[in-house]
Amino acid sequence: MNVNMDTDTRKEGFILEPEALNACVSCGLCLPHCPTYRVTGDERMSPRGRISLMRSIGTTEFNPTEEWINSMDTCVQCRGCETACPSVVPFGELMSDTKRALTNVRKLPLRVRAGLLILNKPRLLAIVTFLIGVLQKIGFLRNSSYIPKGIPLFRRKFNTTHFSSDPVLFTGCVMESWTPWVHEAALKTLSFFHVNVAISGKKVGCCGALHEHSGLSSASLAMAENVIDLMPSSGPVLVNSAGCGAMLKDYGKLLGTEKAKEFSDRVFDVHEWIAMNFELPEKIEKKERIMIQDPCHLRHVQNSHQHVRKLLNNFVEVVELPDEGLCCGAGGAFSVSQKNLATEIRKLKGMAFTEASSEDQKYRVVSANPGCVTHLQVEGFEIKHPLEVVAEYLNQINKADEMSKF
Repeated sequence: MNVNMDTDTRKEGFILEPEALNACVSCGLCLPHCPTYRVTGDERMSPRGRISLMRSIGTTEFNPTEEWINSMDTCVQCRGCETACPSVVPFGELMSDTKRALTNVRKLPLRVRAGLLILNKPRLLAIVTFLIGVLQKIGFLRNSSYIPKGIPLFRRKFNTTHFSSDPVLFTGCVMESWTPWVHEAALKTLSFFHVNVAISGKKVGCCGALHEHSGLSSASLAMAENVIDLMPSSGPVLVNSAGCGAMLKDYGKLLGTEKAKEFSDRVFDVHEWIAMNFELPEKIEKKERIMIQDPCHLRHVQNSHQHVRKLLNNFVEVVELPDEGLCCGAGGAFSVSQKNLATEIRKLKGMAFTEASSEDQKYRVVSANPGCVTHLQVEGFEIKHPLEVVAEYLNQINKADEMSKF
């Protein structure tokens, strides 16, 4: 799918793939799965409405109104509409092309631009991380929906062995600095299955997902090429962030090179790779009930959300939410650029948590994307990455095995 970006986009317009636009038959089956439509009831904030607006301007001079821009900028890009669509409309591609064109007619919010700049500069990210960690320790930033609790002041070092054929855990940018405990849980889980793992580290850095979602394709493609060049040329690439995993799996399509396609074919979500390659421990007596919040890019893009359940089912009783996988509203930078709308969407998820819990107990929640965990942490429930819970139970098994030797 191509956008006509020759010379001045304002004058030339932009052209979306007619077949993709015309695939939408306006049936409306996507509407219940669109978080922005659910909280506003506004047709312009639905996939159907956005496609209608795309059609209205797709072959004319690209001089969109503020209303048109707002409709596109308020899309979370969760792609829940795609899995609900009987016509298989590639809405994600349509929106990506639209976001790319919008960079020529409006600027992203300053706080978003600043955040995207920091992500690809490890030293600057380390300084910002230290400052945020200090502010948290003295009592500020305790209840933020886009900054994790307990950010470490300094980057943690992971103890790993490395052989050329080992899987590589992609550690990314923010996760390595802000939520290293998720990587530690992944390494502990893989260690249980006697897997030697290397880590990508800060040299490889950011995957470019947030830049791509913001329409900054030049930056995201440069980051994609950097990741591919600096990662080993063989062996599985494991990812424990749904957003990063979806991006890495999409490198082949975005770059269009054989090298990129071969790389994307080697990318697996950690839960996916473990479930596919190892016999899981015998099921223990299930005492704890845990709710699962599926990250959109694991459920709707990677279609790997069932592997999380397969892994957890050996240790806990999984509780499904009564919302058919509705987006939580995090959406990468969406919770920063569209804070009010993201808050309203998050409240829907909080209602689903309450409905799924028992009257006398709040169950723990797991979500396989740190951005979702961070966004939801203000809803009053304990929220973990699934691998943190798995690592807890595997540690119990290891201790029991050690005790049985005496």
